[in-house]
Amino acid sequence: MQTVAILGAAGRNGDAVARAFLKAGWRVKGVARGAKVRTLAPGIEPVEADAYDRAALTSACAGADVIVHTLNPAYNDWSNTVLPLAENVLAAAEAAGATVMIPGNVYNYGYGIRPDTDENAPMSGDTEKARLRIAMEALYERAALEKGVRTIVIRAGDFFGGGRPETWLDLMILKDLKKDRFTWPGGWRTVHAFAYLPDLGETFARVAAKREELSPFTTLHFRGHAVTGDEFHAAAEKAVGRRLKRSTVPWTVMRIVGLFNPVLREVVKMSYLWRVPHSLANDRLEALIGPEPHTRLDLALTEAIADMKLDRPAFSHRSDSSVPPFSCGPLFAVMDAHCALCSRGASW
Repeated sequence: MQTVAILGAAGRNGDAVARAFLKAGWRVKGVARGAKVRTLAPGIEPVEADAYDRAALTSACAGADVIVHTLNPAYNDWSNTVLPLAENVLAAAEAAGATVMIPGNVYNYGYGIRPDTDENAPMSGDTEKARLRIAMEALYERAALEKGVRTIVIRAGDFFGGGRPETWLDLMILKDLKKDRFTWPGGWRTVHAFAYLPDLGETFARVAAKREELSPFTTLHFRGHAVTGDEFHAAAEKAVGRRLKRSTVPWTVMRIVGLFNPVLREVVKMSYLWRVPHSLANDRLEALIGPEPHTRLDLALTEAIADMKLDRPAFSHRSDSSVPPFSCGPLFAVMDAHCALCSRGASW
């Protein structure tokens, strides 16, 4: 049985990747820090280690055939964390003789990103985050060519789903779902790239099984869901079975608040991605593993909403203690529907 060490296994991406490898029959070591190690999915071996401690990380990854680096440093502290973490991961991988796998993003392509961007598109350090991602990948590429540490980068759009919070879906787009409100950060007809994490996790496991067929340093693109605001809104309404009022992100207000909030300031810097239509071409990925894992958007949203409890529960007279028990046959079956016509306070 092959072994994979998932760094950041308690996080949103790490959890999805860990579950996918477990389902694929791998021995999964979930590396996490502190109390987070107790939140891992059943079947994952918990390993407590601080990834900023090189010796501890090397020990945690001993015996791994693959190391998946899903650690996500604080968004406003990338300049101090991204490259040191990469150096520690490389040291652990070299000691274990393991392949490194990394979830990438679209930042590398800068302001010039376009629909159907492929792996050969020019990179552009238009933002600090783009420059850091480019530098990080260059570090891995040098290690692959000079030290034989195989590295696979799978670039994807904005993450959502998987049951863990802190994605655009729960923080903004559907944060007011219980109030029947849908908030879109970009233009309603602008294509934006998303990655449903259970699909991305399965992709990682399938690519890992084919890693020996790849060059020492390989980049792949995960297409995921490339959709407009109109399409995402329609899928969300289908997922919840009702109409949702539209609203947009007040970016001007966000910029002002960002003057005092360092995390929001970084979010605003990357907001161009909501104005520039973009998607990722996955021809190279599908040539390797066949059809990309893909859950239909409305079904992915149904699962994500349920996993994160973003919606109000469906009303049922059978589960509401405030409604006196009664029996009137099928006539009142409608009371179990998702509707506001409930019997709260009614007398029978």
